[in-house]
Amino acid sequence: MTTPSRRELANAIRFLAIDAVEAAKSGHPGMPMGMADIAEVLWNDFLVHSPGNPKWFNRDRFVLSNGHGSMLLYALLHLSGYDLPIEQLKRFRQLHSITAGHPEASETPGVETTTGPLGQGLANAVGMALAEKVLAQRFNRPGHEIVDHRTWVFLGDGCLMEGISHEACSLAGTLGLSKLVAFWDDNRISIDGDVAGWFSDDTPQRFESYGWLVIRNVDGHDPEEVSQAIRTAMGQSERPVLICCRTTIGFGSPGKAGKESSHGAPLGKDEVVATREKLGWSHAPFEIPQPVYDGWRSQQKGAEREQEWEQRFAEYGRAFPELAAELLRRLRAELPAGFTEAAWAYADKLQAEGPVVASRKASQMALEHFGPLLPELIGGSADLAHSNLTLWKGSRDVNAGGEDGNYVYYGVREFGMTAIANGMVLHGGLIPYDATFLVFSDYARNAVRMSALIPAAAIHVYTHDSIGLGEDGPTHQPVEHLASLRYIPNNRVWRPCDAVESVVAWKAAIEHRLGPSCLIFSRQNLDHQPRSTQQVRDIERGGYVLMEAEGGKPDLILIATGSEVGIAMDAARTLIAEGRAVRVVSMPCSNVFDAQPVEWREGVLPSWCRARVAVEAGVTDFWRKYVGLDGAVVGIDRFGASAPAGDLYKHFGITAEAVVEAAKGVAKPAA
Repeated sequence: MTTPSRRELANAIRFLAIDAVEAAKSGHPGMPMGMADIAEVLWNDFLVHSPGNPKWFNRDRFVLSNGHGSMLLYALLHLSGYDLPIEQLKRFRQLHSITAGHPEASETPGVETTTGPLGQGLANAVGMALAEKVLAQRFNRPGHEIVDHRTWVFLGDGCLMEGISHEACSLAGTLGLSKLVAFWDDNRISIDGDVAGWFSDDTPQRFESYGWLVIRNVDGHDPEEVSQAIRTAMGQSERPVLICCRTTIGFGSPGKAGKESSHGAPLGKDEVVATREKLGWSHAPFEIPQPVYDGWRSQQKGAEREQEWEQRFAEYGRAFPELAAELLRRLRAELPAGFTEAAWAYADKLQAEGPVVASRKASQMALEHFGPLLPELIGGSADLAHSNLTLWKGSRDVNAGGEDGNYVYYGVREFGMTAIANGMVLHGGLIPYDATFLVFSDYARNAVRMSALIPAAAIHVYTHDSIGLGEDGPTHQPVEHLASLRYIPNNRVWRPCDAVESVVAWKAAIEHRLGPSCLIFSRQNLDHQPRSTQQVRDIERGGYVLMEAEGGKPDLILIATGSEVGIAMDAARTLIAEGRAVRVVSMPCSNVFDAQPVEWREGVLPSWCRARVAVEAGVTDFWRKYVGLDGAVVGIDRFGASAPAGDLYKHFGITAEAVVEAAKGVAKPAA
């Protein structure tokens, strides 16, 4: 075989995708076949990466937002020399393979983010480009551009139809993310057929209105046109870029090219044979000739690029040793020395002072304390900064251009905000937190789910956590949201009861790097609760004994979170005065509590004490696993109402008196 042409290099992608989907008897061959020529040009001529070190910091990031075409990415990774052997491509979509139906960042080397829910990969890419911009502003110095890489993203019509694309791309234009380049696979086909009947937007004009540079009418099957478009994109430094590529889905298939039948199903045995014949690919399934491999890998200069950057970074380190050490610390995801001790010291200080504040205010107090200790902390709110209290004295707008930018004004974009935060986590070097009202976590929920699935250790702050927000009424009063978020695997939901628990919740979220944390805060003031120093430490266990029965032998256990801990404490005092042996358990994070050793869980909720009452201003079914059939739950299983908070708690029966009555129904008086 002579030196392969560009088309032959692209055909290697096409047939790896065709053969893998055929072997799996499921998948999406059409998009990889249609975007193969674009991918070949980008990866062989422009993408800066190091297949031998997929986590090299200054690599370009490549995101496949239209993740159903995962075989495009797997083929690229395999051909480029990543640790993705051909045996894994043969096991596409099979149990225990690392070639899942949609790309998963935790499973496959070289995959930057988990994609599949359309539009979220695009938003993740915005987050990655934003992280690059923020870190470049902070660490680059004249003559030392050590943070200097691009984010490339492939996307399809479906990504553009999803509302999150508007949220993320509008913000990207406002922020001037000039190192973000998106390739629109304009093939005019989705699962239901020709998109003309349901997608008639003027997409180029839409993106121009966002402030993007739009490169129109690029033939996605002409390598020269694609190359010129990329050079144009790289030649400007003011705006993100959308390259509009006209492609044919299922390119090369005689019977299915340009049709929805190539979108989400194997081509079929006969059509595979016909496609091989039409494209002149005579090789057996999964067979890649060595000259084709050489044509890909001979153009890969990853190791040299990485080595060159390491030399530049060494020079940077000699010129700016403190900055270099700080960047390396962040990239290792190490917290500053002494952070844990300082956090505990602040929690102990608040325990001694006993402030009575709303937990959203306590959250801001925690930010004021932790912010100066954590230069990697970057915050933002969906147009609710002064309600969420996410601003602290050191907050600086990332769009102001200074090196200390650490706050993003997201506007009313809850879904986009959350997915962008996920992208910043995946990029590395930052700890992002985002914020909105708890009721609007519904808008963001799928991105929270993706935080947990990826996993991306973003911190999601939700305030106005219950009917306690009052007069805004049921449209703004979350009822089912706490339970819903707790049911997401690998998601930690903290609902602290006072300032001390709020600080410990922030500490736990900052230190937890294996998944997201949701911090749930109140609008109304919460009473300070008495604790020993050991009890302050016990908060981090997720559930602990806040008030113990005399002699340590309760005949009744009250369990509560957030603002209802104060209600449980008041009820306990009444019951104790009536001769009951009552234990009060504060459970700020049931997810963390459930992961504790059985000895801890049994020590807090002993199985021999079956008389239990849980109280929380939310749906009651969640708490049945803790109180059992013999227990009771005081909560709310309907939507709220518009009235002052105090009136609502009385109206819906979430009071100390209601807890006392419930307790009388589940436990006998102590002997």
